[in-house]
Amino acid sequence: MTSESHLREKLRKIEALFAGAGTAGERFAAEAALQRVRARVEELARHDPPIEQQFSLPDQWSRHLFLALCRRYGLRPFRYRRQRRNTVMVRASRGFVDRVLLPEFTELEGALQVYLHEVTLRVIREEIYDDASDAQEVPDACRRTDQAASFASEPSRSAFQFHGSSAFS
Repeated sequence: MTSESHLREKLRKIEALFAGAGTAGERFAAEAALQRVRARVEELARHDPPIEQQFSLPDQWSRHLFLALCRRYGLRPFRYRRQRRNTVMVRASRGFVDRVLLPEFTELEGALQVYLHEVTLRVIREEIYDDASDAQEVPDACRRTDQAASFASEPSRSAFQFHGSSAFS
């Protein structure tokens, strides 16, 4: 079984767990299970009225997954003008979000992150360089004092910034 098919199977199992389906043979019942969840959303909305909630998602993959889950359950995710792309607004009952949406998202997002990490390392090892390990940690005593002062005085301008000397500068 390939990594992708393994991930798909895992996602189906997690989905089945949250949707209430018993076995993989109940695929036709998945729609009925989804309808039950949607009915539960409506029931919760009667007792626990929808409120506007804000979510900040760490990366595009998590955002895409969260948006798809919201839409699957009949929610309409949005963001206000000038909000960052990683911000998602949803009007939903707190009970539904706490008991259904976030637990399912957390499970699926964890599986997705593991898969993306494995694929990234495999591609790096196969196409760029065999050693994809993290940077070696060295004691602070090896750090030059003038370099340490330049780190503290320079403002950070982006997520990726080069510090130090280079033949290109």
